Amino acid sequence: MKHPTLLFLLILLVGCTSKQEPAISPVLPIPSASQLAWQQMEMNMFIHFNMNTFTNMEWGFGDESPEQFNPTDLDCRQWASIAKAAGMEGIILTAKHHDGFCLWPSAYTEHSVKNSPWKNGEGDVVQELREACEEYGLKLGLYLSPWDRNHPEYGQPAYIEYYRNQMVELLSNYGDIFEFWVDGANGGDGYYGGANEPRTVDRQSYYDWDSTFALATQLQPDVVIFSDAGPGCRWVGNEEGWANPTNWSTLNKEGFFPGTPDYKELTSGHEGGSSWVPAEVNTSIRPGWYYHPEEDTAVKSLEKLQAIYDHSLGRNGLLLLNMPVDTRGQIHPNDSARLMELATWVEIDHREADRITGEIIATNSRGNTYAANHLLDGIDSTCWAVEDQAENPSVELTFDAPEEIRLVTIKEAIKFGQRVAEFSVEAKIGGAWTLLHEETTIGYRRMLRNEPVTAEAIRLTILRSRGPVVLSEFAVF
Repeated sequence: MKHPTLLFLLILLVGCTSKQEPAISPVLPIPSASQLAWQQMEMNMFIHFNMNTFTNMEWGFGDESPEQFNPTDLDCRQWASIAKAAGMEGIILTAKHHDGFCLWPSAYTEHSVKNSPWKNGEGDVVQELREACEEYGLKLGLYLSPWDRNHPEYGQPAYIEYYRNQMVELLSNYGDIFEFWVDGANGGDGYYGGANEPRTVDRQSYYDWDSTFALATQLQPDVVIFSDAGPGCRWVGNEEGWANPTNWSTLNKEGFFPGTPDYKELTSGHEGGSSWVPAEVNTSIRPGWYYHPEEDTAVKSLEKLQAIYDHSLGRNGLLLLNMPVDTRGQIHPNDSARLMELATWVEIDHREADRITGEIIATNSRGNTYAANHLLDGIDSTCWAVEDQAENPSVELTFDAPEEIRLVTIKEAIKFGQRVAEFSVEAKIGGAWTLLHEETTIGYRRMLRNEPVTAEAIRLTILRSRGPVVLSEFAVF
């Protein structure tokens, strides 16, 4: 080549343009693909409908006759249409509660819909809900109570085989199941085939949960298993509808099991826990889980549901809201009307027209691929990330003109792990910075409300983190 200087410049240019920005290393543990998809569902419907609906009880004794189960106008499409209209992604059904009655024609018991007058014993509630979910584009989850107050062999080794046989039926015959739900209530008094006695079990060892859950994932590789200890997601430790302000998706789950006495720890999780077990916040729209006519006027207020929304989804949880189904086999209009009020509020609360934009500047970024402007694009797959050595990084969003701030939402890119342990949010009011919030964890989503303030700018500062900060959203409304 006649011009070696030109060759040198060409090599230098290629070297500069092909330089790799440093990749983000995960902070372990991280969610599986199934756990990440589960978290992104955000809010699902719980359906408590079973024998208790017709006996007006919460926990049946197990001595009920299958003939008592007889919905007059069962309509799973109604359930699915309401869930879809409310912005929910899935429905979880109580296929078998503690009384042992099965909503599908199980081959392993006579205590099921096959011996009920409903559809002359030819009905299958699980199948009807499966079809309704497919029609409305929803995912199906199933609850199978480990405790069975009807079965004569409960408390003996033979019952575990029975439980697993029924699990195989549910996880093999009804298509994809996104969540398998295991309650922590295990053991106590019951009918037990006519014994009418109390029976206790060792909740930690009796069910051989490792083997039982391994069978579940063998049948449904993508299923997320719920229990007090996961392994897919965990109970939040209360049924009132809230997670603690500090809520880690990580848990040292050794020693935890369905029915664990240490359930209060589940409300916060464990910083640096060895397993990824995010919190599911389950609560009912009524005082009870099952339908009781005397509660028709006791449906939670819109204000109460708004608080539940903020304290579940807004604190790094997934909200599972129970809608009891009545003796017709339908969701009561009082319940559905209130749920629609909540859905309307959520839509207005986060509408794009109220999102405040402006110029965003970060004190540190990990190159253009991870620049701070990604926090404003509304895309979870893009993110702002900082360099490994960055200390107390911050981002500042300056508005084109003073704006009224009432809500801030922040999201971590949790596919890289949960990192933020302490942060602050400040508003620039009259040229001076004023503290609005000083909090701990963020996780999948953190929502922060304040009395409306008019400000020129807002600043997010990370005060402590378990690794270099990686956020996917900083939205101001």
